[in-house]
Amino acid sequence: MNTPYQDAQRIGQSAVRTAILDHAIDLLVTEGPAALTMRRIATGIGASTKVLYTMFGGKEGTADALYREGFARLSRAQQQVPRAADPLTVLNDLGAAYRAHALAEPAYYRVMFEQAVPGYRPGPEALADADHAFDASVAAVQDCIDAGVFAPGDANEISKLLWAAAHGAVSLELAGHFPPESAAHRFDALMAAVGRAFLAEPHGRFPSGPNGPSASEDPPAQPHGQGRPAYGPSAVEDPPAQPHGQGQPA
Repeated sequence: MNTPYQDAQRIGQSAVRTAILDHAIDLLVTEGPAALTMRRIATGIGASTKVLYTMFGGKEGTADALYREGFARLSRAQQQVPRAADPLTVLNDLGAAYRAHALAEPAYYRVMFEQAVPGYRPGPEALADADHAFDASVAAVQDCIDAGVFAPGDANEISKLLWAAAHGAVSLELAGHFPPESAAHRFDALMAAVGRAFLAEPHGRFPSGPNGPSASEDPPAQPHGQGRPAYGPSAVEDPPAQPHGQGQPA
């Protein structure tokens, strides 16, 4: 029976790297940072420690590779979001993809944002890689500005503020503070509230979706990880008119 290392070798160097990092992240999650040694990782995949030292240089290099891999995977998830004619739809879908990716890769999310490896601090190059993971978001914000959906502003700064809001909601969800039946609703409500601050027409063009807030009733139950788009229910539609005094609270 082949080892994971031998199987990866047949595919190529990229597969070897992925096999090593996937086993390293598994050790980190199941046994904690003390288990993240070159010997434990090498033994787990059936490789020599020389292979790991050659590829990563040591534990610090392995931690740096895990950090960068996390953002590389996030970047790929963002790049896979289909481009739509309406820029706000694209921004919505990017927000939903961010949350879905975090829920699918919670171990990497911890390395990226929660200092899961004690003593590791990303250097300038790693931080630059992290910033590039949000290039699609910056481009979508700029498209919203160019289309007149968002008021003129700094697309990079707006993207970072939206990221900060999304990160806060997702982190609370991963930590168990937002249970599955309310997490999607809360994510949508927060992102819609933040997004309204940047609209060119702030009164009425960024309504919260069906999962949005209501003062009179509890949010509907949502399947885990399947909330509505992050920044609003649809592109730029106004909410339907309500009889006087019978609409949902603002």
